[in-house]
Amino acid sequence: MTSKDFLKSNFGIEIEMTGITRKKAAKVVADHLEGTIEEVHDYYKTLKITERDGRVWKIMYDGSIKCQKKTGGQKVSASSEYSVELVSPILTYERDMESLQEMVRKLRKAGAFSEQQNCTGIHIHLDGRDHTPRSIRNFMNIIYSRNDLLYDALQIEQRRMHYCKKMDESLVQKLNRRKPTTLKQIEDIWYQGYGDRRERHYHESRYHFLNLHSLFNGCGTVELRGFNGTLHAGKIRSYIVLSLAMNHQALTQKSASSKKPQVENPKFSMRTWLNRIGFIGDDFKNCREHANSVF
Repeated sequence: MTSKDFLKSNFGIEIEMTGITRKKAAKVVADHLEGTIEEVHDYYKTLKITERDGRVWKIMYDGSIKCQKKTGGQKVSASSEYSVELVSPILTYERDMESLQEMVRKLRKAGAFSEQQNCTGIHIHLDGRDHTPRSIRNFMNIIYSRNDLLYDALQIEQRRMHYCKKMDESLVQKLNRRKPTTLKQIEDIWYQGYGDRRERHYHESRYHFLNLHSLFNGCGTVELRGFNGTLHAGKIRSYIVLSLAMNHQALTQKSASSKKPQVENPKFSMRTWLNRIGFIGDDFKNCREHANSVF
């Protein structure tokens, strides 16, 4: 494999922010894409932005965001109009990364911000079509074995832990003991112990770093939720690259162990792993730094 093969998978991203209204955010996105805006009268107060190629971006309301705006240089409480979630269509790294980063910079210049006190996060969706029972088990083992390293390196904030819990040990043990051979068997194991109906959109099982509820119910994606909110274009790129690299490792590796590695030097351990999954060379120097910034 070449060092950039892992970048070829499709992905989508959700970026939560405040500081500007949804209408202003939609205008920034539409101007950047040279697209059109359509207002959808739904619960999420959605504004759809359609690109010239037909792809649709969305600006939506999210009730978990603590809304603020800047007045006289100070951040003050704001109305729910300042609850902004940007939802992308299906993207590819080669075609869309540069444009996505520029869009984020324009949103920040327009007054948007995404910080820990606003309870904002970033969610990355990875194409689930190529995943098999083996690769899904690999993915769960990859995340579980590096739970602590990932949470420390990404500086996942305590207040967001409810929305991106660590991979559950009992779930991983059950999966590895039973070695399911179908996605339906994995789905049954995933939902064990929950009282909610599986079809419920906001099912409690979704609130983990690795969310498979999105794979089994509607979206057809594997979602990674363990990224703090930010409008730093370089950090967003690094989170996408990390997600694509882990996804590629899960898809291509014959097996992955759930055993947690012995770690004496966390920074070295994280850097070694990042290099192994594709963060090699000058192209990914900034990504390595952002994905391993705390140590």
